Amino acid sequence: MTEGSGETLLTVWAQWWGVGGVGGAARGGGSRPALVSGADPSVTLTYEELAELSAGVAGALAARGVMAGDRVLWSCLPTLDSIVVLLGALRLGAVVVAVNPGGAGGEFAYVVGDVRPRLALVERADAGVWIEGTDESVIVLAPGDLVGTGARGGGGVDVVLDTAQPNDDALIVYTSGTTGQPKGAVHTHASLLAGALAIRSAWGWEPDDRLILALPLFHVHGLCAGLFGTLAAGASAIVFERFDVSSVVDAVPLSSMFFGVPTMYHRLAESGRAGELSRLRLCVSGSAPLAAEMWRNFNEAHHVSVLERYGMSETLLTLSNPLLGERRPGSVGLPLPGVRARIQVADHGGEDGVGELLVAGPTLCRGYWERPDATADSRSGEWFSTGDLATVSDDGYFTIAGRMTELIITGGHNVYPAEVEAVLSRVTSVGEIAVVGAPSAEWGESVVACVVGVSGDPDLGELRRVAERDLAPFKRPREYRVMDALPRNAMGKLVRRELLA
Repeated sequence: MTEGSGETLLTVWAQWWGVGGVGGAARGGGSRPALVSGADPSVTLTYEELAELSAGVAGALAARGVMAGDRVLWSCLPTLDSIVVLLGALRLGAVVVAVNPGGAGGEFAYVVGDVRPRLALVERADAGVWIEGTDESVIVLAPGDLVGTGARGGGGVDVVLDTAQPNDDALIVYTSGTTGQPKGAVHTHASLLAGALAIRSAWGWEPDDRLILALPLFHVHGLCAGLFGTLAAGASAIVFERFDVSSVVDAVPLSSMFFGVPTMYHRLAESGRAGELSRLRLCVSGSAPLAAEMWRNFNEAHHVSVLERYGMSETLLTLSNPLLGERRPGSVGLPLPGVRARIQVADHGGEDGVGELLVAGPTLCRGYWERPDATADSRSGEWFSTGDLATVSDDGYFTIAGRMTELIITGGHNVYPAEVEAVLSRVTSVGEIAVVGAPSAEWGESVVACVVGVSGDPDLGELRRVAERDLAPFKRPREYRVMDALPRNAMGKLVRRELLA
């Protein structure tokens, strides 16, 4: 994409539609599969079918009063029908508001009150009740109410498609709200395209690739990297409603790529089938840190060199280990094409080069929905303040140390949870570990390690011995708490505030 080119995701996708799209005849790819159902691989949608069905959905939405610029709340499991509906809304020029379909009623009410959608697409009846109870003017539908209407089933109106401009709003994704109320990060058609093209280039994504897509689509990992990346490359994806180890591994012979979160890799390792992933050309991990020991286990025991990368709802993907070159365990790699990154140490009293990670580039959202103060606070000129602490090596590899809000200050010393976790996760009886600061009258905060065993309780004696050997005294946990599981959100991110609850 070049500055001022006028390209959007819609015009890039149109190159593959094969019907009525810019460049479709030249590419001639309309008859190739775009989406495959994970539940039934015999059910597929070609690019041409995807174009026709999404056009019909756009007409059906227009018939219900949705216009370009209107917000459409989309809260669905990943299915071929729900994807068609999402694409139809984008092609009409509506702004998709992606919401966790497993969310609580209060979460739906909050988003509806904040973003004021014209129409909501949900699969859960109780979600519809919450939405209508919050704003009775919102039209509530299920994906099945729209797919097959319009061009194929009647009920739509003729509309002009794919006219959105690069700077038009396209997607609103709400932050996880770990520090206060969630905020809606607003992405334009230009930022979504920049994100898709960056990973297409960096990861060598070609039309012959097939992605195992078992991620939820209400988050930028599954939606912007997985789905939008697939369509921008003219490739295909096997779409699963939920992650299931057996289903995912069974799809490996038909695929070339897999995107997952660390929790998925843990479950694959426990299954005994992780080695089958070695048949794929690329396995990516993101949305949460992948422990260096887990990376080494996959690399050494299963011959799978997982590519770890970094991104945020506000920035899309910005850093990645290289496709060709060293994939460094514990590191999130180098800036992606078009992205710049730096560490700001001075303002945060960083030790050993630790500071806040700042990023700049075309993948950044334009700001937070109707929150000019929060938008201004997140920017310093062209730089976005991620709120993550990181270091950068002499050869340019970035490593995340944790959130600034997670920094533990004990006895005047800074302790970065990620550093302590990396050391203690080497103990073989440890399945997962999270380090947090607990209030202390003596120290201000004391370091507490919450530990999940591999099978049964972890060896606390060995944990203490490793800590004494490899950690400075102020970094050693003063308390170990054995837990059955660590609290995580829907994307597998650790919810630290719940560790000491």
